[in-house]
Amino acid sequence: MVHGDFMIFVRRVLFLSFFVASLCFVSCTKKVSSAESITLVMAEVNPEGTISSRMDKAFQEKVEELSHGKIKIDLQVGGILGDEYNIGELMKKPKSSIQLERISAFMLASEGCQKSSVLTIPFMFSGREHFWKFANSSYADEILNEPYEKGIGVKGLFFGEEGFRHFFSTKPLSGIADFKGMNLRITPDDVMTGIAKGLLANPVSVNFGDLFMALQTGKVDGAEQPIANYLANQFHKVAPYMILDGHTLGVTEVIITSECWDSLSEEQRNILLQAGKYAGEVCKKISQEVEEESKKKLEADGVHFADAGDLSLWKEAAKEIISKHSQAEPKLYESIQNLAY
Repeated sequence: MVHGDFMIFVRRVLFLSFFVASLCFVSCTKKVSSAESITLVMAEVNPEGTISSRMDKAFQEKVEELSHGKIKIDLQVGGILGDEYNIGELMKKPKSSIQLERISAFMLASEGCQKSSVLTIPFMFSGREHFWKFANSSYADEILNEPYEKGIGVKGLFFGEEGFRHFFSTKPLSGIADFKGMNLRITPDDVMTGIAKGLLANPVSVNFGDLFMALQTGKVDGAEQPIANYLANQFHKVAPYMILDGHTLGVTEVIITSECWDSLSEEQRNILLQAGKYAGEVCKKISQEVEEESKKKLEADGVHFADAGDLSLWKEAAKEIISKHSQAEPKLYESIQNLAY
């Protein structure tokens, strides 16, 4: 059995075991009191030790601390429960066996959340400090509430980030010209599709769990990830070339099913929100540190990092998607941009 098939088999076995076990958990389908003990299942696609999984862990521990153990978070990392998209689809359905998920902001943008799509605009944030000013602003609350208000079936709790995202490839990269004709794995959303086309690459949709094999077999030539995730998922073993273009910040958020949120008491909701603020602060503290450590390890392992050069060329390649998504919510876009000053 090849590596990819074996991993798919393992994930399916683990998921089946989880599904059976989840039948024993208290359901979030009816109103519960603060006195009741509940268990909420949380999914994370990245493995232990990554920025996001460490943020999740901080959230888990703080929830249990603030609730005095009455709210437990069953955190499942490493994509055991499936990829972001499939879990997200499950969470929108009644009586979901998964109540919480850490997702990429790109995911809700593809669900028609125009405010969320602002966060995915290329070169939206000038740096980490700019982002964290936003994450602690009223504009963040506005975006977190959007899917709930739209009736999509989920609600955002808090934001995090995984560092700026960069393209990597199985072939040497030195500039924009190298992307012409490249089969580039991107998330299936309008923004990333637009960036790929602007680079004259061929956008290809591949499940995150299958990306290593797709790179190894040549199905795709490249993809994009923050540096820490690139290392954690071992993509550099098959695609050792990365160009530091920083086209978007890896904005993430933790979501909860609307059904579960509606079932919680005010006290329980506040506990989740307070724990979310704490987890966000943990993320802010470790993200830069983890990225720098990851880059050193990758360089020692033979990864070739290239400077992106003049970013105006990259912005020009992405100008259509920047224009389209900034015009969808012009006031919100301008307000968040102004936080940089």
